[in-house]
Amino acid sequence: MSGYHLAEINIATLKAPIDAPETAEFVANLDRINALAESQPGFVWRLTGEGNDATDLQAFDNPLTILNMSVWTDTDSLAAFVYRTAHREVMRRRTEWFEKMELYTCQWWVPVGHQPTPEEGIAALETLRRLGPSPAAFTFKNPFPAPDVAVRPQPILDECA
Repeated sequence: MSGYHLAEINIATLKAPIDAPETAEFVANLDRINALAESQPGFVWRLTGEGNDATDLQAFDNPLTILNMSVWTDTDSLAAFVYRTAHREVMRRRTEWFEKMELYTCQWWVPVGHQPTPEEGIAALETLRRLGPSPAAFTFKNPFPAPDVAVRPQPILDECA
């Protein structure tokens, strides 16, 4: 068992203010999707502000840029939630509510029990932007194992067999 959990941040810049009619369907889904996340195997923690979500936290100069952060036991648990639950359907509608962004999410490992701050998440995004995927910040496409997990080399297959 690892002494680390997987932290993730995702950010988005709204096309309209959070209380505008254009974002109403997104806002209407927040409680349902957050409750779904909390019920998933591997869920550990999620960032909240004054309400049941983090939309009121102002971590960026642009007031329309919002963030979400959570911690999971491992990559597979997060991936199962993101891609194999109702979250996927909401995520597919992203372009209805948010501006297109080149980089809007990343993951990194934190010690078990640590609740990352928005500043840590933003720093991880910047690390990913500057360096590309690395053990310090990565994506589902290029994951890295927890620092205390030994990676076993893949066997080399005999092409003549």
